[in-house]
Amino acid sequence: MPFTANFLDGDAFDHALGKIVCVGRNYADHARELNNPVPSEPLLFIKPATAAVPLDQPIDVAGRGEVHFETELALLIGGTLTAASPQQAEQAVAGIGLALDLTLRAVQSRLKEKGQPWEIAKGFDGACPLSSFIRLNEIPDWKALSFSLDIDGERRQQGSPKDMLFPIPTLLAEMSRHFTLEPGDVVLTGTPAGVGPLMPGSELHFSLSAGLELTTVVAP
Repeated sequence: MPFTANFLDGDAFDHALGKIVCVGRNYADHARELNNPVPSEPLLFIKPATAAVPLDQPIDVAGRGEVHFETELALLIGGTLTAASPQQAEQAVAGIGLALDLTLRAVQSRLKEKGQPWEIAKGFDGACPLSSFIRLNEIPDWKALSFSLDIDGERRQQGSPKDMLFPIPTLLAEMSRHFTLEPGDVVLTGTPAGVGPLMPGSELHFSLSAGLELTTVVAP
């Protein structure tokens, strides 16, 4: 069943889910933990809409080998953006939620070593579990948000927009220079340090300081 974006209050978003535009290494500590250089400009890639699944459902990655979790702040786009200014880009955000950027790390590393595209490591079916979204107008200061992931009761990741290398308005504007962002598109804003492999049976608890709490499990 195709994923349908909706708001936390239960209302469905008016547009079908579009592409998922992502940025790599937007937190310096995450770049360093993978022994990658800290980028001087955003590293962009896209997941297809077919990668999206509900975050509140069991995460099924059986048969794909080692799958790494990357918790990210997700933005639901509500307006069309092409070569936008940071101010225009910020005004086009309709909602904020959480996402997992699931990664086949060994596949990604192997393809990178060969200089080959690595979409299959990031864009496979189910590679982007998404939460519901909080309406932006319900968040007094979304730049002050924080989010976290606990696995089996242990804090594994914690992040905030204030720690990003590229602030969200700047990031959205840069994305819109290359890919027109349309209503229904989702933007993933990068992951903080602490990524690692998902283990079958683990319980994942996500928290977003604006009022989103969500628990799911990794299917056995």
